[in-house]
Amino acid sequence: MKTRDLTLLLALLAAPAVAQDFMRSIEIPAHRALIAQRGDVELTPFETDGCSGGLSSSWRFVARTFPSFRALYEAHPPWEYCCVTHDRAYHNAGETTQASDSFDARLSADDTLRACVKQHGQDHAEDYADRYDMTPDQIRAAHSLTAQAMYTAVRLGGGPCSGLPWRWGFGYPGCSVFQPVTPARE
Repeated sequence: MKTRDLTLLLALLAAPAVAQDFMRSIEIPAHRALIAQRGDVELTPFETDGCSGGLSSSWRFVARTFPSFRALYEAHPPWEYCCVTHDRAYHNAGETTQASDSFDARLSADDTLRACVKQHGQDHAEDYADRYDMTPDQIRAAHSLTAQAMYTAVRLGGGPCSGLPWRWGFGYPGCSVFQPVTPARE
């Protein structure tokens, strides 16, 4: 194998790790800010919107508007339970006390969401194939694509201190990575 080809192969294999380290370095200040403001703040009661970003609410709207859609595809996303579990982890920021642990807990919650949606497709591929006039492999592929899209969305839009209602730590008041400037003590 040529040196150039080997270098390219090694770079491609290392890319996910490098990307993860890059994201960690960008996101850690927000995790620090979240941990710092949580101190004496009380966690709000848990609430969920199902699958955030309008996924569940749009699905429900379409199901109410088109009864034939509801009859075929149900009134809510069939993997919505995955989103509710994910929301529970996001609500309390994984109950962590260190910024690096908070980052890892968020990554784990997002990985679990992706795996849950994919597993739902695996578990129901045969039933859905008959119902939707598709092959089981098409059902699994559709769930896999959906799972990856959801993972990408939560990784990009779910960071702490973002001000978004579906942010990591949404059970705590909003926080900011911009700390107020205080005069130095002598």
